Amino acid sequence: MKNIRKTFPGVVANNNISFEVKAGEVLALLGENGAGKSVLMKTLYGMHRPDQGEILINGEPANINSPTEALNSGIGMVHQHFMLVPTLTVTENVILGLKLSPGPGLNLKKAEKEVGELAQKYNLGIDPRSYVWQLSVGEQQRVEILKVLFRGASLLILDEPTAALTPQQTENLIELVRFMADQGRPIIFITHKLNEVMAVSDRVCVLRNGELVYEEKTSQTSPQELARQMAGREIKPVKRSSSPDIGENVLTVKNVWARSDRDYDALKGVSFEIKEGEILGVAGVSGNGQKELSEILSGLRKVEKGEVLLQKHKVTNKSPREIIKKGLGFIPEDRIHVATIPTFNVWENMILKDHSRYPYSKNGFLLRNKIEGSCSDLVDQFKVKCSELEQQVKNLSGGNIQRIVLGREISRDPILLIAMNPTRGLDIGAIEYVHKRLLEARASGRGVLLISEELDEIMNLADRIAVMYEGEIMDILPASEADYENVGLLMAGVTPESKTG
Repeated sequence: MKNIRKTFPGVVANNNISFEVKAGEVLALLGENGAGKSVLMKTLYGMHRPDQGEILINGEPANINSPTEALNSGIGMVHQHFMLVPTLTVTENVILGLKLSPGPGLNLKKAEKEVGELAQKYNLGIDPRSYVWQLSVGEQQRVEILKVLFRGASLLILDEPTAALTPQQTENLIELVRFMADQGRPIIFITHKLNEVMAVSDRVCVLRNGELVYEEKTSQTSPQELARQMAGREIKPVKRSSSPDIGENVLTVKNVWARSDRDYDALKGVSFEIKEGEILGVAGVSGNGQKELSEILSGLRKVEKGEVLLQKHKVTNKSPREIIKKGLGFIPEDRIHVATIPTFNVWENMILKDHSRYPYSKNGFLLRNKIEGSCSDLVDQFKVKCSELEQQVKNLSGGNIQRIVLGREISRDPILLIAMNPTRGLDIGAIEYVHKRLLEARASGRGVLLISEELDEIMNLADRIAVMYEGEIMDILPASEADYENVGLLMAGVTPESKTG
């Protein structure tokens, strides 16, 4: 890519960027949210047209006007935000748009078999017959990876491919990427995880504010230097302070059972409580009941048996509106499709939960002056980078969308804040910001339920750690007694008793 420039209204996304990737090389592309990484790769994939610059493939100029033309040129992309049809099966999503046989018919059984074999080959753990809407975010990410593998693209662009994978699955993917590179494939690997950069890449390019600011062989750099180049400043991990001031119970969950979308027991007798001024972390591999737990607490899923109390209020099977009124703040794991409405603008998303109440409306009419004043304050307070309040949320980076959700939920002053994978796909600067806000919520006396697949996040922030496996809480450990080994074993369903037994 030579001298690529791409602008949007009020924003220069890419400014005169040039780089190359060679056959058999893994190039890591780093940068904070909004640095221009995804825009640059969408330009290479034909989703955007550059304002200036050119793309060369094997030294020859290429005119790529669509993803179809990109695929025909041997370029495949795994997107950070999923491009899946929820009502179709895994197999149907993988083969969508492909002509698998010369005749008019489609042998779905044969396609299912091939997709299943490919998923098994790369240890992706996906049932090809499952509907996408039944899958967790982590499982949906694996379907995206499966789609590109099935298409057999030569140059692979992987945009945050490990954001929702477990450590073991990440290791498998890194092995797969290195294997493909050793076969001569060029691979562009976009990630925020510096340990992955060091493990998988041959060379690193860092973008900041739409410009290429650093390029180096991976063997000649370090995670600390890369973090400094990404942020333009020194970054230190945010960790909880000493023991918090614990108050009364804000959440009590008693023997809760719930069914999954695929009609099996997703939660099996789950019990725990969270107190004021405490962060309870829930650790576990994706798909072990965490999604269902967040949904029964927020009123999105029915409790089959058991009881949920918010302070003293029984909220079992109450509507989301009723639970919100009792003091729940909820940061869902899917910020694009659940936490926000992408085609709504910034201010509309910020008032989603309170648009029908004063000071945002009166007698059924929105009070624009009040809304603009309040939302401008939130944009400033939560450092949301947007050109204006009228800007559509779908045109913002993931980190800025997350800041909008944080601002909306925390400003409502909830007694309990549920944060599910709140930093998934975010860069180190945005992660630092989210962690600080969660610790501020703890310090202000709120109870926080932090559900995360990032074990470092749980270990750094949580006062107690509950480990989930196959819909059950294996154990709840004080932070002082938790380490990576015992939490990791519990995540795999191994208890101290079963280990010794």
